Amino acid sequence: MAIEMDERGKALENEYFHRKEQELIEKMKSKLVVEETKNLNLNCPKCDGRLVETNHENITIDMCDTCSGVWLDAGELAQVIDKNENSGWLSRFFG
Repeated sequence: MAIEMDERGKALENEYFHRKEQELIEKMKSKLVVEETKNLNLNCPKCDGRLVETNHENITIDMCDTCSGVWLDAGELAQVIDKNENSGWLSRFFG
């Protein structure tokens, strides 16, 4: 009889923690949805204009709609250098 009570207690404990984990997972999923729907508008570091993603020669760059400044994200400079390898001043500058 004592063994059955022990097993029942463990089963209830497992059920409780399973339910709490599911609640936590749902809470985390809803938090991710909220973060994904946030407004991702970035401001220009120079003039506080709005940065707009544009495609230039198959490389996505950020361009300010006010001062026309161009800003590169991580990896975009490497793409520009690779594209201009042995053909432009940019690759010679960083080479």
